[in-house]
Amino acid sequence: MTRGMYVRILLVCVLALSACDVGRASATVRAVAVGVPSLAPFFDESKGLGRDARVPSRSVGGGLQRGDTPGLYGGSRKPRICDVDKLERFLTDPANERKADAWARVLGIGRDGIPDYLDRLTPVLLRHDTLVKNHDYKKEKAVPFDSLLQAGIAILVDAQGQPAVKCSCGNPLRAFEGDKSGISVKFENGNEKWKGYDAASAVVVRPAPRELERLALVDVEEPERGIERPVGTTGGDDKGFDASERREVPDVVGATVGEAVARLTEQGLAVRYGGAGQPSDGAVVTGSDPAAGSRLAFGEYVTLAAEEDAEVAPETSRTSGPPDPPSESESETEPVPAQSSGGSGPTSSGTTSSPPPTSEQPPASTPPPTSTSAPPPTVSSLPPPPSSTPPTTISTPPTTATTTTTAPASESPPPPPPSETPSTSAST
Repeated sequence: MTRGMYVRILLVCVLALSACDVGRASATVRAVAVGVPSLAPFFDESKGLGRDARVPSRSVGGGLQRGDTPGLYGGSRKPRICDVDKLERFLTDPANERKADAWARVLGIGRDGIPDYLDRLTPVLLRHDTLVKNHDYKKEKAVPFDSLLQAGIAILVDAQGQPAVKCSCGNPLRAFEGDKSGISVKFENGNEKWKGYDAASAVVVRPAPRELERLALVDVEEPERGIERPVGTTGGDDKGFDASERREVPDVVGATVGEAVARLTEQGLAVRYGGAGQPSDGAVVTGSDPAAGSRLAFGEYVTLAAEEDAEVAPETSRTSGPPDPPSESESETEPVPAQSSGGSGPTSSGTTSSPPPTSEQPPASTPPPTSTSAPPPTVSSLPPPPSSTPPTTISTPPTTATTTTTAPASESPPPPPPSETPSTSAST
């Protein structure tokens, strides 16, 4: 092979790799603006299934957000931002069986389970430009595509705060699975770039760690008013609260990320992260901005800095070095953080109240104490039948257990008295 041929081959390989990198970095996402009808909807949007609102998008700096994040979603005093009953009638109409089958398949349920599934959904308004996996209805199939929904679009979320349905068209939604940092947003078909658009501020929602009983929303028309909306209701049971009241940032330095998020959520504060990517729940928090003691309004963000190695190093050194006994003690100590995070989780759901109690009960469950106390009574109940003296005889056998063969011979002289007592005890 000549030198020139080698250079050409190398150049081709480099270009091929570059093309692959460009392909990965330019994942196309279709923009969906407020009030713009879908080209291939599941539901006829002229029927008034849902109503979007004009809401300025919040700048979060991008990143993942849990479905129970305080103020992640908005609400309104206006009823029926999403007519769930109308959607149910449409999907359960025998004339729409094929659409219903495709719709249910996306959400992982059967067609017969649609009514129950809809009963657990809650209408909200997006307060952030949000990335989702959307679905058109084409040729009797649900066709997935990644889309960026503009803040103000009405959606239904499930019991863990995960986007599930776009209200105006009934299209099912799933979690965005791509690399957010490499998206290329495409504006077309009437979806023009909106004021305040910033791809870096787009949010990806992940489900809350447990099912919620209520969502803590912000009134999009009166931002100083908060709304507690029970999951599975459409606004008739809303309760208002003062969203302008200042809440103190708790001290979370030294806690795990999971514990810190629970404490901040309890205070009605949202979380974002400094640096690239999102740390694991087990990473240790090294700082917060604003610092502990600062006072913020409901739903405002606290930026956490965390160190992954600070958590991993001790774990590996502990598990790798010690034998079985230490590892058991280690395993006992590890649950403590988990329970403490669970304990804080329950309280953290102060805004979402219900989940915490349920999660609180397992840790504080009394069965273990009763179960441990139960065995002793059963064990002690076995000795009583023989008599009160057997306990002393029971204690002697263990010590002479190894010399049981010699015991009978050496104790042959004394046996008469003991045997008489047993016989008398037997007669009694």
